[in-house]
Amino acid sequence: MTTALLWIAGACALAYLPMSPRPASTMRSVLKTVSVALLAVIALVNAAPLLLALALALCAVGDALLSRDTDNTFMAGIGAFAAGHLAYIVLFLTYPTSNAALIFDKPGYFWSLIILGIVAATLIAPRAGDLRGPVLGYIPIILGMGIAVLSLPETGNLRWALPAALAFIASDLILATEKFLLNPDHPAHRVTPYMVWVLYWGAQAGLLIAFL
Repeated sequence: MTTALLWIAGACALAYLPMSPRPASTMRSVLKTVSVALLAVIALVNAAPLLLALALALCAVGDALLSRDTDNTFMAGIGAFAAGHLAYIVLFLTYPTSNAALIFDKPGYFWSLIILGIVAATLIAPRAGDLRGPVLGYIPIILGMGIAVLSLPETGNLRWALPAALAFIASDLILATEKFLLNPDHPAHRVTPYMVWVLYWGAQAGLLIAFL
């Protein structure tokens, strides 16, 4: 059953890929949401940590909201994703083999994320308009997830957690750049939606694998 669900989730993610730059539609929303919601189902049926299933489910809700492409749904989507990241943070820090001391064994990662957060906030905040508050609140949460994952030992399947978390951060940074920093006619818009989706769904699948 797990293999079948993973194949279906992957097929939905692949089907959504060419739709990622297109305007909002029902099919686009369904494919985007189901591709992550099924990962949450996989976590549940395999008795993975409930926090993992919760994080994936909250992100699926965020996907449904963001797929509608309005400012109101964008703000609600940010809230859902922020809640999902908080669930991931708690999962990483409370996992049986987690050790907070490991965070400082990788000072390069740690300080790079801190600097990245400062730069992102400095560049994005002046251009975010009415979304400035939610965006500024979201940045430390997503980077906090990137820091919290450093507490996990890189053994067994857990070795996938760090690259998955970094891919998640990269997808969010590209999305923020696309929405707030690039002009509507910038040629990068031709590729950024595909980059965001590949990194994002790959990150969610990677985090699922890490804790199965």
